[in-house]
Parts: sequence; C-alpha cells; structure tokens
Amino acid sequence: MDTANGAARSEQDQDPFRPHRVVVLALDGLLPFELGIPHRIFGRPRDARGRYLYDVVTCSIRPPGPVRTDADFAVQVEHGPEALATADTVLVPALYESGPLYEQGVLTPELAAALAHIRPGTRLASICTGVYVLAAAGYLDGRPATTHWADAERFQALFPQIEVDPNVLFIDDGDVLTSAGVAAGIDLCLHIVRRDHGTAVANDVARRTVVPPHRDGGQAQYIHRPVPDPQQASTTTARVWALGRLHEPIQLRDMADQVSMSVRTFTRRFREEVGVSPGQWLTQQRVERARHLLESSDLSVDQVARDAGFGTAQSMRQHLQTALGVTPTSYRRTFRAGGNVDIRVPSAT
Repeated sequence: MDTANGAARSEQDQDPFRPHRVVVLALDGLLPFELGIPHRIFGRPRDARGRYLYDVVTCSIRPPGPVRTDADFAVQVEHGPEALATADTVLVPALYESGPLYEQGVLTPELAAALAHIRPGTRLASICTGVYVLAAAGYLDGRPATTHWADAERFQALFPQIEVDPNVLFIDDGDVLTSAGVAAGIDLCLHIVRRDHGTAVANDVARRTVVPPHRDGGQAQYIHRPVPDPQQASTTTARVWALGRLHEPIQLRDMADQVSMSVRTFTRRFREEVGVSPGQWLTQQRVERARHLLESSDLSVDQVARDAGFGTAQSMRQHLQTALGVTPTSYRRTFRAGGNVDIRVPSAT
C-alpha cells in the first residue's frame, strides 16, 4: 500500500475545502467598473486559515480574446463559455449593446449556446442591465427582479411576466439575485458574502473596500427630483440618534422630535431621503444588530433580542424568519461554525 498517497487522501477527506467559484460573464458593451466589482468583493474574503473563500473567473461567450467595453478600450478575457459549467455562481454585469437582447428581449444564438453550459442549481446574479440576459433566458419568469431605475419601465414592458421593483437596491430571490444600477452591484455582492459567510466577513470586505457594509434605503433616494430648498432639514440626525438607542423602544414621535418636525413631515422627508418608512428602516437596523450579536457574542438569544430592540426572543425570531428565512438559533449555529445557510430575502431595501 502507498502510505503517502493514503495519508494524502485521508487529509483531503478530513478537509474537503473548495472555494466557491464565481464565474463573471463578460459580454460586448460591458461597463469596466461593474466588471471589476465581483473581483474586488469576492476576491477578498478568507477563512480562519487564510484560504480564499471564493475563486473568481471571467469568461466570454467566445473563445478567449478581447471583449468590447463602453469605454475606449477592450478587456482581454482568458476563458471561453465552457467556464460557465464550472460555476457555483454566475454573475452578469451591465452592458450597453443594442441588438435582439434589448430590442426584442431574446438571446442571440451565440449567447444562448453559452448559457447552456450553466449547470442546473447554479446560483445566478446580475448587476444593472445584466438582468436582460437572465430575463431573456427565462430564469426570471414569474419572479421578482430589479434593474437601474431609469431602465425599469422599459424592462417591464419587454418582460411583462417578471415582477419588476424599481425601488430597491437589489432583490434576493434565493437562487436568482438582481441588483439596481452600477454601485448597487457592490451592495449585491456584499449581500452574497454576508449570506454565505456572515456579517463579520462581509463587514471586513466592506472596510477594505472603503464602502458602507449595508446601505439604507433603495433607489428612490437616487431618482432625479427637483433640487430641494437648501434650508430644508434632513432626517440624518434622527437616524444617528436612533442607531445609538436600538435597544430602547423608539416611537416615530421621538425620531421626529430630534429634527423638530411634525410626524407627518418627518415621515414624508424620511421616505424621500432613505427610500423606506421609518418603521421599516428601524426593523432593518435591528435585524442587522441581531445578526452581528448572534455571530460575535455568546449572549443568550433572549439577551440578543433585548439588545437589538426586539424585546422578546419570539419577536426577534419572527423578524429574522421574515427577513432571512432562518431562526436565531440556526443563524448562530451556522455562522459561528463558519458554515453556510440558505438565507432568502424577497426584497432588500
């Protein structure tokens, strides 16, 4: 018996680690900024032993070679469509290229042949107008999706079978995720890291990338509106005040008082600035606080519920089940162990 080979096989059996492979599909007309997002975000996370948690590969629908961008340069892609067959996650960045995809909502034969390499069960994601590829391929039929707010109406008209939400930064529908325009791709990729490996890992990537780990609100805050009166007050002070008191009962009146507004004016202004209601925003912040405490502390579930402002473990359990699809105990067990959990977020705002 070859003892050396036997020992090697035994070690592999004990440590079946394999990084999650993300294959980025680079299509003609792509935006270089968005092409770089998945490599920046997924190229950073490591486990406690220093091993990269993701393996990021870029491929084209043609043999290796140059791919046109919307800038004055092309990018050299080293992998052909066969790489899609090796993916655990396929991500399609935005592209600006006229043709059947945008005019009729259909795939070209070349693109259809490339997508045929994707294995059943592969997670799919898109940034901005990359959603046209997933839609034309039928992956989004009957499902919710988003794209850049300026393109949402046209996208909905082209694909009426899809539930388009133009107000959110991204939508997580389990095995298919879509994001709004440009920088929302960062939010989406950070969300995927958070979903796969927990808040601590995602926050570390965000810090190294110098971006917020979780942006408040949705696209509503970025849609063009008439310039407001510069004398109008902001709700920022109220949000900062509330974040320091999540463990306490917070009433809408309390938040409005921080910026000397009526409840009605405050609610309207808050939604204009953040994209969601004050109540929805508070719940989001408390869910994030609970996730952090469940991952990073040994506090009991009851204590986490109190510190996050849910009051009772039952209330926190209901909110986490609604927001993430898992119980507090299951979430802690998975992420404290460095494992994986299927978190489904129907709509991220």
